[in-house]
Amino acid sequence: MILTSSIYLTFLVILLFLYYIFPKKMQWLLLLLFSFIFIAFSTSDVKAYLYILYTVLVSYVGSNIIGDAKNEKQKKRIQSITVILLFIQLVFLKYLNFVGSSSINFINLFGVNLSWTNLSIIAPIGVTFYTLIAIGYVIDVGRGVSKPQLNILKHALYVLYFPQLTSGPFTRYMDMEKTLYSKHKFEFKNVCFGFQRIIWGFFKKLVISERMAIMVNTVFDNYSEFPGIYIVIATIAFAIQLYTDFSGCMDIVIGSSETLGVTLPENFDTPYFSKSISEYWRRWHITLGTWFKDYFFYPILKSNIFQNLQSKLKKVFGKKWGKKLTTYCGMFILWFTVGLWHGGATKYIIGSGLLHWFYIVSGEVLEPVFNKIVKILHINKENFLFKFWQIVRTFILVCIGDLFFRSTSTADAINMIKSLGVNNYTEIFKGALLNLGLDFKDLAIAISGILLLLTISLLKQKYKIREEIKEKNIGYRYAIWISLIVFVLIFGYYGTGYDAASFIYQNF
Repeated sequence: MILTSSIYLTFLVILLFLYYIFPKKMQWLLLLLFSFIFIAFSTSDVKAYLYILYTVLVSYVGSNIIGDAKNEKQKKRIQSITVILLFIQLVFLKYLNFVGSSSINFINLFGVNLSWTNLSIIAPIGVTFYTLIAIGYVIDVGRGVSKPQLNILKHALYVLYFPQLTSGPFTRYMDMEKTLYSKHKFEFKNVCFGFQRIIWGFFKKLVISERMAIMVNTVFDNYSEFPGIYIVIATIAFAIQLYTDFSGCMDIVIGSSETLGVTLPENFDTPYFSKSISEYWRRWHITLGTWFKDYFFYPILKSNIFQNLQSKLKKVFGKKWGKKLTTYCGMFILWFTVGLWHGGATKYIIGSGLLHWFYIVSGEVLEPVFNKIVKILHINKENFLFKFWQIVRTFILVCIGDLFFRSTSTADAINMIKSLGVNNYTEIFKGALLNLGLDFKDLAIAISGILLLLTISLLKQKYKIREEIKEKNIGYRYAIWISLIVFVLIFGYYGTGYDAASFIYQNF
């Protein structure tokens, strides 16, 4: 079920009507029913239901056995088995072809001539999201942070709660149990604010992202015909497309949940205003970063292997660099995994993973050099122009990673980077933007939408926009939101003969 479709809006309105007339102690059960209906509308493959059932049962049984364990050793053993069982299914559904082909290619380096035929496996919608949520829950139970949920239906609701099912955000059970199973009375503010945010998500997706997609597809699908300045424009357009697509999805998801009185964590905080790559990843896909940090990175650093590695490196390089080098090794594994999570292909491992590891590590290593240069040149770090340069620099580095992310293959990404040397940059003044699939009207709408988004993003740094609008008189409030609705209805890409693309992160 596409979140920008009329079917989804009808689905949500029907749920809201029933939700607030339903006995409050049974509201959670209605949410579970509608979550299954959402899944039914999203997939027709019977095997998908078996995969989903597997995740629910394994995480439920495993967490409850952990809860009944007599000692820590037994807890850890059951926790490890449960996590492995969940992880095996995820690898099978998402990464089997990547692992198989990579293994065969490695074996062939030794003179063996083997081949791998890709298997056709249809993964359930949002499989990586609900699987990692289930894994995080099991680990939290093992750590004693959360108590195991004894009611299997309530457990199923936590894992399969429909707003977060397709693209997150990643949630923790100890936060969700306070709001997911509570009794919620009808509150006009929740419903109003929720739909306001849904409208804003529709605006990002249908007005901006879908137009950017046309420009991006025109260049990336025929990059040999669009070298130089066109690669630059398309890469920037993809950065905008990716942000408005994913953050727009999160607006719809979080807004939908808000109408139900269920609070979901924020996943974005104006990431393109970041002044470093580290800051960017603290503001982009926030819950994914938190998940990997808490359940993957820190456990790696605390493992016996890395503790022994750190001891050896300290003897060779000293205490300070021994600790840093150990951390960088752990970060390498972390970013490789983050790249792999985005997709079983080298382009993802580079564009969303190891390239960002290189940015962060090289930035930390060279920081003393940068500080000396800043001191010699008497640059004021608090100066607006310096901060603006940091933001531009970070955005450029992110765009390089996005180029790999969007390219058909790593080889194509490298060829596109090489083609940046074609000297046609003056064409930007000769209407280059009009050569990328959008006519003047659509280009004007896209630019207007981007400027509006930029304005709101800047205002968000100082104000809570919806709260500020709420304090205005009723005519002013409704004029703003009705204008946005009309703008989406008139200029959004939807309707008969047009099928809005599914959200990009829905495929992960």
